[in-house]
Amino acid sequence: MTTLEGTPNPEATNPQLPIVQKLRIRYAKRGRLRFTSHRDFARAFERAVRRAAIPIGFSSGFTPHPKISYANASPTGAASEAEYLEIGMTRPCDADQVRDALDSALPDGIDIVEVVVAKPGALADRLQGSWWEIALPGVTAEHAQSAVDGFLAAEEVLIERMMKRGLRTLDCRDAVLGLSVRSDETPMGPCAILAVVVRHDTPSIRPDDVLAGLRSSGGLTIEQTPIATRLAQGPLDTELGTVGDPLAFDRDAS
Repeated sequence: MTTLEGTPNPEATNPQLPIVQKLRIRYAKRGRLRFTSHRDFARAFERAVRRAAIPIGFSSGFTPHPKISYANASPTGAASEAEYLEIGMTRPCDADQVRDALDSALPDGIDIVEVVVAKPGALADRLQGSWWEIALPGVTAEHAQSAVDGFLAAEEVLIERMMKRGLRTLDCRDAVLGLSVRSDETPMGPCAILAVVVRHDTPSIRPDDVLAGLRSSGGLTIEQTPIATRLAQGPLDTELGTVGDPLAFDRDAS
């Protein structure tokens, strides 16, 4: 409970120091740490904040919580180079020093890429779409391209996903703004690489949903475990089908 000026309300239970600075953080999940759930990451990040002695703010009340706002976390099992969160600080800090301190306090595979001082505007509003790369070991580019052609030719591609309230049918075709294939050769054989740009809807279409759609509409056959990596998320150019940098405004305005 705070006043309009953002200072603690002295009548609130356990009043805390006011937030004087907000920092926006880009981090990556790499290697085996892609199997970290969002809840596991949140616990690890809060421990890192304490270990690095970051002057983070806390909510008032009987059970104060650190002022951390997570934005559109990737699904468990997916690697990412572009995850974002925001923290509230009780005193101004140098963004680069915060990045170094947090990166040293986190386990290898969860890496702090960048920290910037937040400017006006909600970070979540800028995360309009994602650019994913999905590796399909054992799948030839020709087979993947045939499945992609069938997917793109369809007006809608319905898939089913188990949600908290039960099984739900989603149109994964509508959210896909770009989908292409390239080939990569590995020591284990051919590997098709899908480049996918998806619009963030509610609920968001995930890489597994796109693969399910490629199976149903294009006949894609997968025998080995695919590996999905989010390369970017941010403002979406629907005409070009590209994803921009959500921290560009904060960086340019600083």
